[in-house]
Amino acid sequence: MIASQDCLYISPKDYLAGERVSPIKHEYRDGEVYAMVGAKNSHVIIAGNIFALLRNHVRGSGCIAFISDTKVRIETTNSYYYPDVSISCDERDTRSLEDCIRFPVLIIEVLSPSTEAFDRGEKFADYRTLESLQEYVLIRQDRISVECYRRNSQGRWELYAYTEGQEIELASVNFSGAIAALYEDVPGIL
Repeated sequence: MIASQDCLYISPKDYLAGERVSPIKHEYRDGEVYAMVGAKNSHVIIAGNIFALLRNHVRGSGCIAFISDTKVRIETTNSYYYPDVSISCDERDTRSLEDCIRFPVLIIEVLSPSTEAFDRGEKFADYRTLESLQEYVLIRQDRISVECYRRNSQGRWELYAYTEGQEIELASVNFSGAIAALYEDVPGIL
C-alpha cells in the first residue's frame, strides 16, 4: 500500500462514495485512504494467469473468482482492500449487488517491492480476522515462489511454500496445478 494519506478521518460511507467516481483505486484502513500505484507487467500477467486458472476451476461450483477491481470488506478492522484475486463461495457475496465481498475463502496477492512488507504484515493480520478465510497466498513476481498460508483445523495458520517444478495446492477450492502455469509468459522467469 503506497500512500497518499489524508490526515483527516474518512468515514467508510465517504470512502465508498469517492471510490465510485475516482479514476484510481484506493484502499481504506480505519479512516485512512491510500492511493494504489500501477503494477508492472509481470504483476498483471501473474494475477491474470492465476485468475484464469481459478475462474475456470470454480465455474459451476457455487464459488466465484474475483479479480483486482473487487474490494474485500473487513468489518472487524474497518478496512477495504483490493486483493489481486479472491474467491468467495458464500451466497452473501455471490448473489450480492454490493461492490465488495465480505466472506472470501481464498485471497491472493502478487507481491510488489513497495507493498510486500504491508501484504505480509498488517494486511495479513487484517485478513486473518475474516472467519471465512481459509488460505492467503503470496506470489513473488521476480522469481518462482509461492507461499500459501492455510488455516488448519485448530485455527492456526500453516505455511506451504512452493518453488520451481512443483505443483501448488489450494485446498480451500480443491485446486492443484503446476506452479509454472502461474508464471506463463512472464518475461525473464521461465
